[in-house]
Amino acid sequence: MIRRPRRNRQTEAIRSMVQENTLGTQDLIYPLFVIDGQNKRVEVSSMPGIYRFTTDTVLEEVQACVELGIKVFAPFPSIPEQLKDKYATESHNPEGLFPTVIREIKKNFPDVALVTDVAMDPYSSDGHDGIVENGEILNDETLEVLGKMALIQAQSGADIIAPSDMMDGRIGYIRQVLDDNGFQKVAIMAYTAKYASAFYGPFRDALGSAPKAGDKKTYQMNYANSREALIEAELDTMEGADYLMVKPALAYLDVIKLLRENSHLPITAYNISGEYAMVKAAAQNGWIDGEKAMVEVLMSIKRAGADAILTYFAKEYAQYLKK
Repeated sequence: MIRRPRRNRQTEAIRSMVQENTLGTQDLIYPLFVIDGQNKRVEVSSMPGIYRFTTDTVLEEVQACVELGIKVFAPFPSIPEQLKDKYATESHNPEGLFPTVIREIKKNFPDVALVTDVAMDPYSSDGHDGIVENGEILNDETLEVLGKMALIQAQSGADIIAPSDMMDGRIGYIRQVLDDNGFQKVAIMAYTAKYASAFYGPFRDALGSAPKAGDKKTYQMNYANSREALIEAELDTMEGADYLMVKPALAYLDVIKLLRENSHLPITAYNISGEYAMVKAAAQNGWIDGEKAMVEVLMSIKRAGADAILTYFAKEYAQYLKK
């Protein structure tokens, strides 16, 4: 045999030399759940190792992660039910939980980057990403709420606004609102291909943001479709997106690759709660090696073409790299 590929696998030094993809802490975005109160750190039962933090304890978590080399964070708020209403008015309360957390993190850690979520569901009494009227999700009326929310987040110190709602036209609308108010430097990370997935359960458990009625299939994408992602990517790019995201990641590696091959924008992927929980549950039962599975999952997302990965494994992976 003239060709023997195994010659390039003989030693660790050779394998490292020819390794095609690498994954470091600079590639990771760490999602953080925040709650009201003081001195609380409450574990999410469906996501072992992941916690809901109050404003004071989230600063401690950010500090620990910064020391491990993580520089980008994506906070998500868990809002008390009594503050939720049909129009998600708490989402643009400048003194609310989320703007307060953004300000505190940026004040204490000015060099980290914050990717902030724009969607109505954490604040909506209906649990949907848009205004609900007679069972229908109203698209254009929702944009006004999203614009107000994005502006408050930018004013509070957000570096990257990340609309996760999947309303048509929201990237262009938010871009205009930001620009009109002097926030031309604040970027937009579009949840471009966000699918109606069964893997969101633990996240909704963490935030209490599940729909009160119906589902999200009229705005989140059909998981049987991939070409549709190219339509969304083209629209988001034309409307001013700075990043394109695929969510979930693990079951949609082909979509990550598709966007990577058809766009010059950075591609991000969200390794979501259900994907994290599956690995943790299997590891706790002794069915798989959790650490090795974590590394393999994250590398598969990188290999598919993601430039950055939002993942609940970020801190654990950073600790793994330190070993």
